[in-house]
Amino acid sequence: MSGNNKGGVLSRMFGGSSKGGAKMKTPQTPQEAIQQLRDVEDVLNKKVEHLESRINEETTIARRDARTNKRNALNALKRKKRLEKTLQQIDGTLTTLEYQREALQNAAMNGQAFTALQSATSALKNVHKELDVDSVQDIMDELAEQHELSNEIANAISSPVGFGADIDERELEEELAQLEQEALSNQMTRVDLPSVPAHPIPAYSQPASVSSNKAKNDQLAELERWAS
Repeated sequence: MSGNNKGGVLSRMFGGSSKGGAKMKTPQTPQEAIQQLRDVEDVLNKKVEHLESRINEETTIARRDARTNKRNALNALKRKKRLEKTLQQIDGTLTTLEYQREALQNAAMNGQAFTALQSATSALKNVHKELDVDSVQDIMDELAEQHELSNEIANAISSPVGFGADIDERELEEELAQLEQEALSNQMTRVDLPSVPAHPIPAYSQPASVSSNKAKNDQLAELERWAS
């Protein structure tokens, strides 16, 4: 393969023309560029398979004619060397394309992340346009006032209308203390007496032994007075 033919093949694979030279087509999006790189890699991989097959054929010819036709064997080896050089160049190109595709994929991912961060930052700025420390503090103060007003309204609604409005609490306390004192005085002066039985109580009679002892004592006392 001559240098002009190789240049034409590479030019066509990279989107250029044989007259204008190799000229890359600028992709509109990273995804399109990545797909273009993959397409070129597919073409080059097919070319690698073809070159490897040609190299095997030339090697077979050189071995066959090594003794019988040395000139033909030498020409086969020369073609084999050119094919190997072309294969080496394509391998280098494939490596470059692979690195470029990975770099483009990473760049696309970073670009998407940057776009997302930029959108989030812009949205955050829009939110903060109407917010500052003073306005937030004012809103919190107003919110506290509204809560206090709600509590006052709830207390007012829960109080019975017209009940206790004209009552003096101090007067009620004095009256209650007076009632407590009266109850205490009544408790101290009140005496609980047992109830009187309805039937008469029988007269108490001493036992006979007690009456007999008493009579003897009276007689002894009488004798003592007479003896004296």
